[in-house]
Amino acid sequence: MATISDIGVAAAINILTAFAFFFAFAFLRIQPVNDRVYFPKWYLKGLRSSPLANGAFVSKFVNLDFRSYARFLNWMPAALQMPEPELIDHAGLDSAVYLRIYLLGLKIFVPIAFLAFTITVPVNWTNNTLEHSSLNLTYSDIDKLSISNIPTRSHRFWTHLVIAYAFTFWTCYVLKREYEIVAAMRLHFLASEQRRPDQFTVLVRNVPPDPDESVSELVEHLFLVNHPDHYLSHQVVYNANKLSELVNEKKKIQNWLDFYQNKYERNPSRRPSLKTGFLGLWGNSVDAIDFYTSKIERLSRDISAEREKVTNNPKSIMPAAFVSFKTRWGAAVCAQTQQSRNPTIWLTEWAPEPRDVYWENLAIPFVFLTIRRLIVVVAFFFLTFFFMIPITFVQSLANIEGIEKALPFLKPIIEVKVIESFIQGFLPGIALKIFLLFLPTILMIMSKFEGFISISALERRSASRYYFFLFINVFLGSIIAGTAFQQLNNFIHQSTNQIPKTIGVSIPMKATFFITYIMVDGWAGVAGEILRLKPLVIYHLKNFFLVKTEKDREEAMDPGTIGFNTGEPQIQLYFLLGLVYAVVSPILLPFIIVFFGLAYVVYRHQIINVYNQEYESAAAFWPDVHVRIIAALIVSQLLLMGLLSTKEAAQSTPLLITLPVLTIWFHRFCKGRYEPAFVTYPLQEAMMKDTLERARESNLKGFLQNAYIHPVFRRADDSDSDIAMVEWEQEPDLIATKRTSRSCTPLPSKHNGSTLSLPQVKEERSKP
Repeated sequence: MATISDIGVAAAINILTAFAFFFAFAFLRIQPVNDRVYFPKWYLKGLRSSPLANGAFVSKFVNLDFRSYARFLNWMPAALQMPEPELIDHAGLDSAVYLRIYLLGLKIFVPIAFLAFTITVPVNWTNNTLEHSSLNLTYSDIDKLSISNIPTRSHRFWTHLVIAYAFTFWTCYVLKREYEIVAAMRLHFLASEQRRPDQFTVLVRNVPPDPDESVSELVEHLFLVNHPDHYLSHQVVYNANKLSELVNEKKKIQNWLDFYQNKYERNPSRRPSLKTGFLGLWGNSVDAIDFYTSKIERLSRDISAEREKVTNNPKSIMPAAFVSFKTRWGAAVCAQTQQSRNPTIWLTEWAPEPRDVYWENLAIPFVFLTIRRLIVVVAFFFLTFFFMIPITFVQSLANIEGIEKALPFLKPIIEVKVIESFIQGFLPGIALKIFLLFLPTILMIMSKFEGFISISALERRSASRYYFFLFINVFLGSIIAGTAFQQLNNFIHQSTNQIPKTIGVSIPMKATFFITYIMVDGWAGVAGEILRLKPLVIYHLKNFFLVKTEKDREEAMDPGTIGFNTGEPQIQLYFLLGLVYAVVSPILLPFIIVFFGLAYVVYRHQIINVYNQEYESAAAFWPDVHVRIIAALIVSQLLLMGLLSTKEAAQSTPLLITLPVLTIWFHRFCKGRYEPAFVTYPLQEAMMKDTLERARESNLKGFLQNAYIHPVFRRADDSDSDIAMVEWEQEPDLIATKRTSRSCTPLPSKHNGSTLSLPQVKEERSKP
């Protein structure tokens, strides 16, 4: 059980670590040689030039302006100066709304913390229940600030009941207000931004096979018939995954060739060599430049052959297509309606933004998606279950006193004061952080296997699973396993009917463990994010070994992204901890407030200067943020209800049951009132935007022509980059079909010589 001194040691370690990161960042960011690492976003926008291009030789690498070192913390106020509308123009709505999650945390927890420390903490502190408990509990002075210090059947529980209502109403008010603001921001963003291809484009999947017509002809025919006034053109989806792999492999080999060519230019007297065996450790020694040159030539031939195969093989065309319309209104009608009497075919949805498309998964047949998702559900269940083993180990580190009671032979080793404080105050948090290090990558692989077709959908699904994992393992697992270790001696010697009471009293005592985790992950971890140590090292390695031109130097930059799939679930864990412990152990709240404030400043700086978001979803993730905070609020209410039941405060149960009911009703209200703005595109907004744009902009076909072509067909080194453009020729005035029978399609084909114009089509339809 961590004491106040242990928490103090942990706080000192994490505060010093955070300041060390900030000082290192403040020094490194002003060095000219690191300019592209800490300001890549401005380079990508073309608004910043390299300081290495001019000045004395030494000043190109080291900042000789010593006055700038005295202003090493000026990045903090600078990060807060850019107003939100300008931030949206600079970084996009996704980034601006992501920052509002941190502000939401401050809006919720600052008033709650003030109320809790004014009322709840004095009520808890002025008791001595833990000191005279008959359960012989293991506790520390910090636990005297929690609800565990209130005796059973005490009238003081009415204070916690009233506070729970106050916290719930305040949280719901802030959530409603924020939902309303973000929904308005989204609609305004969609109405005011310039045209984007995804506003006019729909993805149609599960196109039914037909023996007489190709996928392209089927798509063209259906949309000319069903959307004759709005259909513009379409682009079929190719299975170019193998071609993409070859192109990526060629790029990697080219990097190695550049490396050895640079090495040879530095030392022309000796040509570089390498061994062809495993990892270059053994095998025949060959000339490195000739070796990689021959590999690139072979890959170029393979790429040409594979491109030809994709072009000419009908099996390379998937039963899916991107269909573009003349207006946003037409696209909205198609995306939000059923296209066929059979609801399992001709499935339409809004096309992702071109940058957001995850092309590899478009090649997965639609019928396999259900099977893949079932496999992932089973795999995720076992991953969550088996991860309880390291969680149990972490909790064993956090409860030394409990282990000493059950295993007294370990006492001489861990009773050294410095070691004990380090183990209990710092080690559990860092151990849990390490165990969670590779989890986001595993969850992202699972999401990709499921078959989602956009990066944003992949990140949102991965974030959902990550949050569920944190809730089960980090939150519930830490409480259950931690309580078991913490009260191990009691569990061994007390009767079975006393165990629930012991667990109920011990839950608030786990606040000390979560405090250590918040300081490691939320304080030092956030400070480490701004240092960007990994991108810094990788950039300089690439700059030294691979860079030849200014373009190479730009490619060596790694601006990164917000990382919604990892960042948002971790934020939600803090919301969960804050709402659960706000009533039962408010000592946690100041640590959470420090996290939200520090993270807001750090990530605002990173979004302005560093991150280059891969896509723009117009804050489509906000309903997920809202529902997880609601879920955390309900969990806090249920845990408080269970905790008070162990305290024999039965009179509070009917009143506490009302809280989850009211919270669920509030969620349903917000879902009906605000969520449609994030799911559907109002036809009224689409028509207004089309009407305003019609007089100002033209050439929509040229704008959409290359938007949804697979990236491997758009590369500069591909001579046949127009291979996938056949679908974007002049819009046909005729409805094409190769069918000889009109039993299903009463419209003749341009291929068999009989033609009808669109007015004639309507006349043909009106005939009995």
